Amino acid sequence: MRQLIHDVRIFDGTGSALVPGAVLVEGDRIAAILSPYADLDAIAADVRINGGGATLMPGMVDAHCHLSWGSSVEKIYHQFLLPADELKAAAWRNARVLIDHGFTSAYSAGALGEDIEPDLARAIEAGETPGPRLVPSTLERSPEGEEGVETGDVFNGRGPDAMRAFMAHCRDTGVKSVKLVISGEDALKPGSAQDILYTEEEIEAAGEAARANGLWIAAHSYSGRAISLAIKAGARILYHCSFADEAAIDFMAAHKDDFFYAPGPGVSVAALEAAPPPHIDMRAMKDSATERLQLEANIVPELKRRGVRILIGGDYGFPFNPHGRNARDLQHFVDYYGFTPAEALSAATMLGGQLMGQPVGLVREGYLADLLLVDGDPTQDAAILQDPARLIMIMQGGRMHKAPAARTATA
Repeated sequence: MRQLIHDVRIFDGTGSALVPGAVLVEGDRIAAILSPYADLDAIAADVRINGGGATLMPGMVDAHCHLSWGSSVEKIYHQFLLPADELKAAAWRNARVLIDHGFTSAYSAGALGEDIEPDLARAIEAGETPGPRLVPSTLERSPEGEEGVETGDVFNGRGPDAMRAFMAHCRDTGVKSVKLVISGEDALKPGSAQDILYTEEEIEAAGEAARANGLWIAAHSYSGRAISLAIKAGARILYHCSFADEAAIDFMAAHKDDFFYAPGPGVSVAALEAAPPPHIDMRAMKDSATERLQLEANIVPELKRRGVRILIGGDYGFPFNPHGRNARDLQHFVDYYGFTPAEALSAATMLGGQLMGQPVGLVREGYLADLLLVDGDPTQDAAILQDPARLIMIMQGGRMHKAPAARTATA
């Protein structure tokens, strides 16, 4: 099927200014980008969509996504771990919530079950359930630290051989990216962010085995040492990095083409905004969020200045930070890191597409037709993308997830 989307202003994902024009979609791909002066009547199309001057842009990518963290704007869970059937229902719901809010791709930063994300990714790809293109993960692997730090599950054993076996296990279960929690977590145990939860030999073995099994690594890494270990192991994406010192920043800049970075401000801002009931103590989380945002206010702009690829994604899925609010990260990048709205949009589209390793994130010939039609100009006000009512159209691979109210079919 050929679909012509015309009378639009195009944000192509690179950060460039909007340009008027039209886009021809054939099947699941973008077939042509047309000038506003093109003879559109001469273009054969099965469906013509008049954009009415709205903004056409790539679908967004969440680079730090936890679909099995249950809470969304549609249903809040006040417990983190759920029974298996409810966990699956929540993950399937969250996938649909994400695409409802304009996120057509997602890179998982860890799951709460072994098979849930590979199963979900297969269901989305088969068209059995709506959701973003998903790079699936497994349980976050985080062993007990040297000082007794516990931030996750110890499974599949310790030592280099256990890491190799774990990577082979992930390959066999359909996982694409393995989440390794290398640093501790101050929000869970104050003062633990500087702790290292693996030996150098384990991390090195994990990197070698990931490459051998065709897997990527996503690394929870706060301190300079954790950052160095992750990059040396070939991690595809680093999360947080809030305690990067000057040497770590230099190291990240020197290896800027080897990895992506997602600081994750969403969870920090939401933690500070949260007003929990008296029996819920969030003091450690709030203290950690305050410190991280203060540090990242200097670290992130410097890394951006030095060419590090910085992506959105903010640990959504907590009851105080539910799925469906993911587009808040765009404004957080503006407010806390000094990005322009267009730069934040490029982080959410072009750079996110590079992370996915798929032809998404750009309005460009040959790319998959993952497209949003937006009421307004998000390159001037990124906050409008927080309102799903402003999303006139959501297209994924040429298929309508949300069709515009007015479209005219031709013979």
